Amino acid sequence: MSKQFIVSPDQPALAANGQANVTVPDNGRLSSGLRLFAHLFSIVFHPLFMPFYVVVFLINYHPSYFSGFSFYTKFVLVRSTAVNTILFPAFALLVMKGLGFIKSIFLHTQQDRIGPYLANMIFYFWMARVCFNFKPELTPVMSAFMTGVFLTTAVALIANVFSKISMHAIGCGGLLGLFFVIMSSNSMLMTWPLSIALLITGLVCTSRLIVSDHTQKDIYSGLIVGLLCQFAAAMVIL
Repeated sequence: MSKQFIVSPDQPALAANGQANVTVPDNGRLSSGLRLFAHLFSIVFHPLFMPFYVVVFLINYHPSYFSGFSFYTKFVLVRSTAVNTILFPAFALLVMKGLGFIKSIFLHTQQDRIGPYLANMIFYFWMARVCFNFKPELTPVMSAFMTGVFLTTAVALIANVFSKISMHAIGCGGLLGLFFVIMSSNSMLMTWPLSIALLITGLVCTSRLIVSDHTQKDIYSGLIVGLLCQFAAAMVIL
């Protein structure tokens, strides 16, 4: 008596020799690929780079904020932003690691983040002052943005006592907050920039869930802090 087999729709068909042609997905390779892209997004959109990206975007794409500014003046602003928001914070981080104040430059623990937060507050405060006193006079949006970055760092330092709030999410929240502020001013069509910013935010936050020990609470709280601090700075300065 021949045996009958009931084959469900999701089971592979049998070959002529009676053996199933089974294609097994390489889950290890898929996981490695996802983690590679997650690390890539985490590096490219590191929170240290976000203020620099914003300034470069506004200088090159906003139709009115920097109209009439010479190339050299724009270069000076970009250089000042890079020095105060990337070079100095990165140098301070390396010094803290060399002196043993932090265990890792990747800041895996809440304790490791205290020193960099304090240092970055100084640098961001100075960059906000540069925007306020820059000649020729900059749009108040720039001053409000850098003030919002400073406030975000201060709030993140306090929040760090209670949880390891995501710095990447904070940076993305600040980006979204500024874009919402610009959109509300009706000074630029923000459909595509805001859509791209939302896409970047989704990719970066998902990446942090994949390659870090952050929880969803850390991600959402970081986004909220970044957004609210930009709104608060805009309400006071603009």
